[in-house]
Amino acid sequence: MNSVEIFPAKHFSLSMKDIASDKSISHRSVMFSMLAQGESTIENFLRAEDTMNSLAIVENLGAKVKDDGKIITISSEGIQEPFEILDCGNSGTGMRLFCGLLSSANGHFVLTGDKYLRRRPMKRVTEPLKSIGAKIDGRDYGDLAPLSIRGASLQAFDYTSKIASAQVKSCMILAALRADGVCHYSEPELSRDHTERMLQGMGAELSVNGLTTTITPMKKLLEPLSIRIPADPSSAFFFAVATAITPNAHIILEGVTLNPTRIEAFKILEAMGTEISYELIEDKYEPIGNIHVKQAPLHGVVVEENISWLIDELPALSIAMACANGESLVKNAKELRVKESDRISTVVTGLRASSIEVEEFEDGYKIIGGVLQKAKIESDGDHRIAMSFIIAGLQSGMIVSDLECINTSFPNFFELLEKITKVEFSK
Repeated sequence: MNSVEIFPAKHFSLSMKDIASDKSISHRSVMFSMLAQGESTIENFLRAEDTMNSLAIVENLGAKVKDDGKIITISSEGIQEPFEILDCGNSGTGMRLFCGLLSSANGHFVLTGDKYLRRRPMKRVTEPLKSIGAKIDGRDYGDLAPLSIRGASLQAFDYTSKIASAQVKSCMILAALRADGVCHYSEPELSRDHTERMLQGMGAELSVNGLTTTITPMKKLLEPLSIRIPADPSSAFFFAVATAITPNAHIILEGVTLNPTRIEAFKILEAMGTEISYELIEDKYEPIGNIHVKQAPLHGVVVEENISWLIDELPALSIAMACANGESLVKNAKELRVKESDRISTVVTGLRASSIEVEEFEDGYKIIGGVLQKAKIESDGDHRIAMSFIIAGLQSGMIVSDLECINTSFPNFFELLEKITKVEFSK
C-alpha cells in the first residue's frame, strides 16, 4: 500500500467509538510503570508502531510484561542494562523521555530510531541533561541519534527552557526524580501536562506553580498505575476537520481526553465557526469525555498563542484554513520545522499543489482560503501530513503517497475513514 486515492464525501452523521488511543499517554504509561512498586495495569494501550516500540524497550530494560490483548500488566524490579540496542522507531517522545529515564540508571544504553528520527534534534534534551551530570553522546556532539547513555549521578537543577516542549519538560522531570536534591523546571508557556498529572497520581512529590514545576526526588518507588488510556484528541481531530469541511456533517468523538492542553485545536476550529461541545464523563489521571462536532461555515483565524498545545494538529488545522473564507495566519510555530518532517514546508508545498494561495514564513504561514483542487501529495514519511491531506480529499479528492508512516500513530485510520467516504489503495 504505497498510495491512496480519496474521493469527496457527502454529508454524514455518526458516532465514532474506535479512535486510536492516546499516543502520549500510552508512551508514558509503560515508561512510568518502571518507577512503580508492584504491578501496573494498562487498558486500551495504543497498539501502534511507536508505542509498541516503547513497550518493547521497557521489556528489554528488565520489566516483566504480560499482554492478553486487552490489558497490559507491567512489574519491574528496577532498570536493568539491556542486551539489545533500544529502537524507538519514529518516536521523538520515546527517545527524549527515555533519555531522562535512563540518564541516572545503572548501565549503558543505546537509543536509536528510524531514518526520520535519526535526523531530529536531540540537544534540547541532551544538553540540559549533561549540564547536571548525565553522560550522553551521539552524532553531531550528541544532537543526533544513535545516542549512547552511561548512567550517572545527577545534580539538582533550576532549569529554564527556551522552548515550550512537553518532551523536554518530561525528560527533565524524569531525571529530577533521581537527582540529589529538589529541582525546578520553568518554561516560556505551559506545555502539555500528561507527565505531571500521571506522576502526581502515582504519588510523586511534584507541584506546578504557573510556568514552574518543582520536583522532589523519589524517596521510594511510586504507586503502580491502574489506567485506561483515553482516545487521542490529536487523532480525533482529523475527523473533526473532516466534519468541519463536509456540508451538513455531524460527528460524536467518544472517550477522548478533554485535558485543556490537548484540545486547543478544537477551540481554534470552534473559533473558525464549527459548532463544538464537550461532555465530561470521568476524571482520574485525565478528564475524559465526548466531543460533539457539527459543520458550519468557516472563516479565517489567527493562531499565535499556545502553539505547544496544538503543534501536532496544525497540519490538519491548515486544511480547515484552506477551506475557510478569508485569510488565516499561523505564527510562532517554528517548532513545526523539526517534527517528523519540516511541517511548515510540507504543509505549504501540499496546499500550493492543491491550488491554495500560501505565504511561507520562518515560523509559520498565511493561508488564503479558497477551493481545494485534487492533487498528488507526498507525505515525506510524516503521518500527520499524510492524514491531513487525506482529509483534504474529502472536499476535492486527493492522491496521497508514502502511507506506512500512518501505522506509527493511527493503525485503524482508514477503517474509520471508510465510514464516511470512498477510499482506493494502490501499490
